[in-house]
Amino acid sequence: MGGAAAVRRTLPRMTDRIAIGRGLRVSPFCLGSVSDWRLIPAAHEMGVNFFFVTADMHWPLYEASRKGVQALLASRPGIRDDITVAGVCYPTQPEFQIAPFAELVVAVPGLERIDVFVAGGVYGPDLLARTDVLRGLATGAGGAVGASFHDRRAALAATNLRIADICYVRSNPDHPGARVDLLPHVHTAHAPLFNFNSMGGFLPHDRLREIQIDPALWYPDATDYYRYALSPPQMDGLLFAIHHRRHLEELDQALARGGLTPAEEDHLEELAVLAAEAGADTT
Repeated sequence: MGGAAAVRRTLPRMTDRIAIGRGLRVSPFCLGSVSDWRLIPAAHEMGVNFFFVTADMHWPLYEASRKGVQALLASRPGIRDDITVAGVCYPTQPEFQIAPFAELVVAVPGLERIDVFVAGGVYGPDLLARTDVLRGLATGAGGAVGASFHDRRAALAATNLRIADICYVRSNPDHPGARVDLLPHVHTAHAPLFNFNSMGGFLPHDRLREIQIDPALWYPDATDYYRYALSPPQMDGLLFAIHHRRHLEELDQALARGGLTPAEEDHLEELAVLAAEAGADTT
């Protein structure tokens, strides 16, 4: 088993690949929500081949992402097999778990199939039932089954026992609990873990000045919160969102700096406490 106190000095890069499911090889960075559809092809140019689009809940937030995937698919013949597309479905009833994925395929011309079928918002009591339904879909038409969790105990079971092929969990400075009750207990041979909601606790520099944080102290950038998420060696990748082309370049540069030190991690967690006290929205 690993230990959450271990520090990963070399972080994953966009051109790296992780094996999941039945023969899929995905970048450690899974791009979800974007503000401009052109950011999807731009991310692909930089090495990202893994894209996350909702199948039901939050549908409007992913309109630009779906349009971007559509544009990417239309850009050249044969590109479909170069990318991996994940869809997420939140309903727990088996009869309602299947239709959203079919609707997603129809909504994105050229998509043809879903590669990773993700059960959203999974808790322990419904873990096996929900992943079993999706396993049937993946066997027939796709390559992998995923699950996203707020229930870290269920996430630990899912990743260690490989109940899902990829598990999405939340670990950020505002919600650091996974570093105590999840990551230290992850087996060496686990199903890949991807972080989501990495920005919890982040405040822009002007807000840090407003709440009178000593300017002599380190003011972290947004990309440092991604570095925080990836610093534990048990975290294999992350789901992220971008709003400008420069964010891709800034993230790439930040990854080259490696993981955070324990002292830097503590600093981000302390800032998150102050952010909450200042009434910041850190969800």
